[in-house]
Amino acid sequence: MNDRPRYDAGMNAVAVPRTIFDESHDDFRDTVRRFVEREVVPNLERWSEAGRVDRDLFRKAAETGLLGITAPEEFGGGGVEDFRYNAIIIEEFAGAGATDVSMSIDGENDLVAPYFIAFGTDEQNERWLAPMLAGEKIGAIAMTEPGAGSDLASLTTTARPDGDEFVLNGAKTFISNGLLADFVIVAARTDPEAGRKGISLLVVDTDTPGFTRSGPLKKIGLFAQDTAELSFADVRVPRANVLGGEGEGWKNMRRNLPIERLSIAVTSMARMRATFEQALAYATERHAFGQRIADFQANRFYLAELATEIEVTQAFIDRCIVDASGHQLDEVTAAMAKWWTTEL
Repeated sequence: MNDRPRYDAGMNAVAVPRTIFDESHDDFRDTVRRFVEREVVPNLERWSEAGRVDRDLFRKAAETGLLGITAPEEFGGGGVEDFRYNAIIIEEFAGAGATDVSMSIDGENDLVAPYFIAFGTDEQNERWLAPMLAGEKIGAIAMTEPGAGSDLASLTTTARPDGDEFVLNGAKTFISNGLLADFVIVAARTDPEAGRKGISLLVVDTDTPGFTRSGPLKKIGLFAQDTAELSFADVRVPRANVLGGEGEGWKNMRRNLPIERLSIAVTSMARMRATFEQALAYATERHAFGQRIADFQANRFYLAELATEIEVTQAFIDRCIVDASGHQLDEVTAAMAKWWTTEL
């Protein structure tokens, strides 16, 4: 995935280096690629049947340096604020056909860790972030609800203040890492009368009384991705578990939207390129053996059009990756990238 293929008149691929990466990124890509070949590909079928990966995968990923690259070193992170490394992880997993496994690792890197990095106190980061980056604990984030979907403004999960605690009630669905998680960042209404300003983020340990989960949820794809439904019935959560301040949840969730959207775009880009290469190789091989696929010439025109769209899209995604690495990616541009790549 480090090279961008271009094609001659016969639809033969010619590798062209992607200029956004340097030698350190290339070395990291080699490390990730070997990890995927060694630890992921041989287990894909078994994990797909189980509906989740092994917990041990997170420990091995941590030992290889794949978790928390942008997190502070004092909590076990890499201390490198460069999204290009995150993108490399996504590309190598997705390019190998392990998109569902990528979402387990990427879920911690791009969805969970950023909230602790930006808003966590030292005590919170020692309690949850550090063990997550060491592969000892698994984290998840719970926003989507059965009745409201991903419309955060309509969420109905409540956290009623009660002294030094909140009493949490509600349900969340389609939660990645939901079955394996040791803790979950939960978006809930701590002040039902305050609208968006009444939403807070609470960290809930999954062994807390009143917390239950079910799954894995049946999906039409991404079978190895641990996806669950979570329920909260009078779950008592200490006020000290509020992440980023009471009433700040809506604003804080929007802050990480660009990275979350770009992660999906990079994933889609990597799968698109890998699938195209497989289709092109198949069509070329069949034609070489005289077995026409309808009209090879027409298909070659179609493949050429797709190659053009992929080339243009990769340039756009690479620009977004660079912008994200410099904290310049805005949520609108990230939304464009997510929409365009998933549609294509």
